[in-house]
Parts: sequence; C-alpha cells; structure tokens
Amino acid sequence: MLLKQRLPLFLTAIASATFALAAKADTVNARCDYYPNGQSRPTISKSCTFSQRQGYVSIQWSDGVRNEFSPVGSNPGNYVDQRGGRVYRQAGLGNKGQIYKMPSGSIYVYWQSASSSTQPAPIAGRGVSTLKASSAGARINVRSQPTVNSSSPSYGLPGDKVKVIQCVQDQDTRGSDLNWCKVQFVQSKAIGWIRSDFIIFADGGE
Repeated sequence: MLLKQRLPLFLTAIASATFALAAKADTVNARCDYYPNGQSRPTISKSCTFSQRQGYVSIQWSDGVRNEFSPVGSNPGNYVDQRGGRVYRQAGLGNKGQIYKMPSGSIYVYWQSASSSTQPAPIAGRGVSTLKASSAGARINVRSQPTVNSSSPSYGLPGDKVKVIQCVQDQDTRGSDLNWCKVQFVQSKAIGWIRSDFIIFADGGE
C-alpha cells in the first residue's frame, strides 16, 4: 500500500539543462511531508533540500526522489511538474515554509532554522496577491472568520489586489488541503478572510 502511495511522487523525469543550472542557487535544507489527497496525516516525512531561482523550484528528498516545478503563465505560484501535472503553491505555513499542491497530493516544505543558507521568503506578508474565480464577473465572499459558516459582509472581484496578512488551515472539510487567508485589499484597505483557492499568491521573493 505504501508503495502505491509513493509511486506518484517517485516518478521522475530528466529536467532540461537550463533548469538544472537555475536550481542550484537559493538552496536551503528543509523537512518535507507528503500528504496524499484526502488524508490529514503525511505518509512520507523526510529531510529534503529546497532550491528556488527565477521561478523554478526543485525539491530533493533524502532518499533520492526529486520534484521539479517549472513556472507557467504570468501568475506567480502556478507550475507544472516534470510529468506535466499542474502544481499550485499555497499559503498556510507562514514563515515556517511553503505548500505545493500537486495532482496526487501536497508537499509541505518546512524550513530548518539550523540551515546556513538564506531561506526563501514566505508567501504571507510579501508582495501583492490577486483574487481569481471561475468567471470574470463572479463575486468572491470576504468572510468575517476563516470558515464558510461565518458572515460575509463584503465581497471581492477577480483581479482585485490584496496583501496576505496570515493564513490558517481550512477546518470546514476533514482532510482539506486548502487554507483561509486574512487579506487586506490594496485599494479599499478592507480586511477579511478569503479561501486560498480564490487567491493567486504573490511570488515568494522572486
């Protein structure tokens, strides 16, 4: 059973020479946890090495497995992996690390304070993020608390610019890999909570 769970993570491909060179810089030792979709506990937890440069991300696990994410489109935080699967960077760990949502599950990367390398900048609190939705005219609820059960005194629109103040794990659905983020709208200065699947997060320091 464990082998089946690890297969999607272990399937690797040869990256281009350009990516290999780009990934050597901005490297930090970390701990990585892998959560299969629908599970609230990691099935894999190992030391790893995280590399990031010019939008490219590389995660080298201590057992030799490697995940490589190449940026796509003009929105930071959107990638494809080495098999062509869509990958999204999510908030939720604050300055402790980053989360990468893949087709088969999520990788949680936790920075190690003992590392002598410069840690990549956290998502929350850095840069300006953008709201998104399935349709251009959709209204995005801005909640008073990080739950769909709270009131929604206001709303945002796709394309609105926000600053992420903090993110917490979604507790509405058991095993959810989403987050709720407290944001401040750049233009109106309004503050409220929006679920992470409606946010295109600002690039973490790039």
